[in-house]
Amino acid sequence: MKKILFLSLALVSLMACTKNENPLLVEQNTPFGVPAFDKVKIEHYLPAFEKAIAENEAEIAAIANNPEAPTFANTIEALDRSGELLNKVVGVFFNVIEADGNDEMNAIAEEVSPKLSALSDGIILNDALFQRVKAVYEQRESLGLNDEQMRLLTETFKSFANNGANLPEDKKARLKEINQELGLLSLQFGNNVVAETNAYQLFITDEAELKGLPESAKAAAKEEAVAAGRPEAWLFTPKRTSFTPVLQYCENRELRKELLMAYTTRGNHDNENDNKNIIVRTMQLRVEKAQLFGYTNPADYILADCMAKDAKTVDAFLQSVWEPSLAAAKREAAELQKMMDKDLPGEKLQPWDWWYYAEKLRVEKYALNEEELKPYFELNNVRNGAFQLANKLYGLNFEKLENMPVYNPEVEVFKVTYADGGLVGILYTDYFPRAGKRPGAWMNNICNQYVDANGVDHRPVIINVGNFNKPTAGNPSLLSMDDVETLFHEFGHALHGLMSKATYQSLAGTNTPRDFVELPSQFMENYCYHPEVLKTYAFHYQTGELIPEELVAKINKAGTFNQGFVQTELLSASILDMDYHKMTTTEPFDVNAFEAESMKNMQMIPEIITRYRSTFYNHIFTTGYAAGYYSYTWAAVLDADAFAAFEETGDIFNPEMAKKFARLLEQGGTRDAALLYQEFRGKDADPKHHMKRCGF
Repeated sequence: MKKILFLSLALVSLMACTKNENPLLVEQNTPFGVPAFDKVKIEHYLPAFEKAIAENEAEIAAIANNPEAPTFANTIEALDRSGELLNKVVGVFFNVIEADGNDEMNAIAEEVSPKLSALSDGIILNDALFQRVKAVYEQRESLGLNDEQMRLLTETFKSFANNGANLPEDKKARLKEINQELGLLSLQFGNNVVAETNAYQLFITDEAELKGLPESAKAAAKEEAVAAGRPEAWLFTPKRTSFTPVLQYCENRELRKELLMAYTTRGNHDNENDNKNIIVRTMQLRVEKAQLFGYTNPADYILADCMAKDAKTVDAFLQSVWEPSLAAAKREAAELQKMMDKDLPGEKLQPWDWWYYAEKLRVEKYALNEEELKPYFELNNVRNGAFQLANKLYGLNFEKLENMPVYNPEVEVFKVTYADGGLVGILYTDYFPRAGKRPGAWMNNICNQYVDANGVDHRPVIINVGNFNKPTAGNPSLLSMDDVETLFHEFGHALHGLMSKATYQSLAGTNTPRDFVELPSQFMENYCYHPEVLKTYAFHYQTGELIPEELVAKINKAGTFNQGFVQTELLSASILDMDYHKMTTTEPFDVNAFEAESMKNMQMIPEIITRYRSTFYNHIFTTGYAAGYYSYTWAAVLDADAFAAFEETGDIFNPEMAKKFARLLEQGGTRDAALLYQEFRGKDADPKHHMKRCGF
């Protein structure tokens, strides 16, 4: 059960305290009970964790040692509702460290992580507690439980069983050691990626080397250089907002190569931030852990609770989409090679050439230049477009709140309400890169939705985090097409969390199987560039002009452009993930050689580098997507089929379909994911819609 494993971050309401009290340990008088981010200081975290852990241990002891006979209420519900203080502390600390961390917070995380692992193990491996859970589970058919209660009971029992409760004592002891070490390794891996990203700086002093680079990208690089004390230069880093424009537009081939290699070799420099040994040790422990439970490999152990169920199913699925994707990528590579031959006869297309010539080809074939689009994709307007889409589909309203407590001045806060004014939840947005923020974009629950023992519905506090271009002196934050899709994607996750109508926090919102959780996010991407949606946000930031119809036509005409590359880059990372997690041995191995062998076996073409190379693959080594990166493509099949359901009605905003999809979102993990989708669609998802969308 995710709640037990501290993946649920539910908070209690916070009310007033004196200035000398720890704001994490007392109630705060904040609007809507949000965390008092503005009052929390570094020195508050460790004492808060110590008290919260002790309090949770006492709660668990009280449940386990209850002299009354075990019931659903005094055991299963009690477990779900335990740990409120710890959830509050975890919710604040781990959201801040991901978005605005520093060395001091990293040190706290390294100290706290083993304690949290020990607490989690102390719950799962508490035999007295498990016997009470088991006793209730064995009576389940006679208890008169509703569907959600039965789901909570089943998931609680499975969580205990799948995490070691049935193991003999010697294996339980070893499991505790494994879990504690894995927790530390995960932290170290992520910290190393951030350190590597921040350590690399490339200063260019000759503007001629930047020929072809858009003025907006040069302006951003100039501001970065000024901030670094080098006003005479332009600064580039391995952050996507920095190097992507170079890959797309810069004529300087060596500069393109330099920056792509800086990005793709992070964590692979045999220095203090190298991740290869961490990967080896992580996989040794994951194999050992899986085998403790009787599984041959980590993949089968991990996938048992997912829609796919096992590695064999995932492999077959990935192969079915890999073959047409690779074939398309080969056709695209040949076309780009022909274009490159005109510029550099005799030179072979390389990964640092792909983006550059793909952009030239897009302009040639569709007269579509991304730089031409960016003035119409101002960040605030795009966000408002996502808000308006949620209003049109689900009747939600978004109101910006001023003077709210935030952990960084760049964070903005919105109240989300139903049409009748009822509170849906609170949404934080944090969109710009900074030194302490990990790369990428994500959604987190600061506070999960749940209904307490008194029947009070606690509404969620959700955050969307990104790394989009910062405004410069001359321009606001202007987004690329990929950025727009990312914003809509993460907003889809946010809606999943915000719209939750569960009773139990461990079943609320995004607490679903991993290969289902990407459905709500990827579903929203279908709307990004639809003409009716573009009308709500695509206004020129200078003139206020709506994006011209001819540009919209170009966007839609080019919809399947370069999809061979996109899908191959994505799927190769998914296959690499599965190759790691099908390991059956704990013998040491060479990470680079393993990755190379994986690419060779899948017949990856040399013109494309996999989306995530091993040494910066945060998804599978830090953020819980081990043996799970396939879920993005699995969910793509679901989301394409779901959007087709709307299209088949002739109205992409069809109110009846929107009500059905809203119901899917509201139920979170309270029911089986496959049944939820079948209830919405009336049948299983058909892969043809995904393949059609890709142009295959």
